[in-house]
Amino acid sequence: MCRQSDALNVVVMSRPRRNDGRHVHPYHSDRYPYVWPRGAVFGVAALGPEPDAQWQLVEEVTERAPQDARDNLNSLLWFKAKDEAETPAERRELLAAVGILERERIDELTVLGIRYRIVRGDEYARCGQESGPEPPRPTDHEPTDCSWECAPGHDTALPDPGYVLDPGRTLGLMAEASRLGLQDFSYEGDHIPPAMREESRQAVHDHPELILLPVGFGLVERAGKGWRPRSRIQPTPHDARRVLFDGLATVWPRVYELDTATTKAYARAAEHLKAAPRSNEITVRGKTFRLCRVERMLRTGPDGPEPPRLSDPETTEPMRIRPRLDDQGVIRTGPDDAEVAARLQGR
Repeated sequence: MCRQSDALNVVVMSRPRRNDGRHVHPYHSDRYPYVWPRGAVFGVAALGPEPDAQWQLVEEVTERAPQDARDNLNSLLWFKAKDEAETPAERRELLAAVGILERERIDELTVLGIRYRIVRGDEYARCGQESGPEPPRPTDHEPTDCSWECAPGHDTALPDPGYVLDPGRTLGLMAEASRLGLQDFSYEGDHIPPAMREESRQAVHDHPELILLPVGFGLVERAGKGWRPRSRIQPTPHDARRVLFDGLATVWPRVYELDTATTKAYARAAEHLKAAPRSNEITVRGKTFRLCRVERMLRTGPDGPEPPRLSDPETTEPMRIRPRLDDQGVIRTGPDDAEVAARLQGR
């Protein structure tokens, strides 16, 4: 099973093939002809009641387990009940859905006429045997203000919420070639559990259309002959650089209790990174870190985007994650709310 912690030399997605079985590479550079899977990702999509409504994302597709996405939907509906409900009846309907999500692993709910669904995608990166994972491209968007002062993610976010899941969306030439090349993708290899391989093949039939989600960027570290992920997906290359900068300058020396010499070396490397604002790779104390371009795809079919598969592993149980709210929008605290607050702080 390929999860985010797997190294680059664990590859289960091969080069796309033509109809005659020969390998082809839809991307413009032969330096990155292979695909490195970073694992399944999960989010939340919604379909409005209008006749011409289309499924669209309402939460980022970045969670590593289905239950984490359900928890995000739980919070989304709770805040709608608290801040947006116009009548007690609307609030009761929203809170009833929250109650279900606190008890059950459910992947679809209809609330106030809107269908909400937990959706599943795959995260991957382009790579080469010798060149490693693909770094950001010169054409990838950078923020106007490339500040180093603000913590990553505080002023930027992935453009997932509001993204319409339209398989007919107009794409650029290279993106369309990439989508077509991955159209029949399914998990391969004896190291993948049989149930996971079977569900992957079935998904190609049940959800035949492929949608490419907005590109993101992550941090990877060389691990022997391969590479391993070191961060969550970020919206721009500079956000990923700030993850690296913060790691070198403050986070890693403290978390890993590094010695004084290593801490100073990391601090110098952080300043070097800051002095070269478009740098995508740095080596310090024998460790090589690189910014990696991360792509995501999501399958859809006649009834909308693909939900989680039975073979997708769960890491947590459904639980209450917000305080009690009555139908007047008043928070009601009780003896178990301290436990909820402590659990949220530890997430």
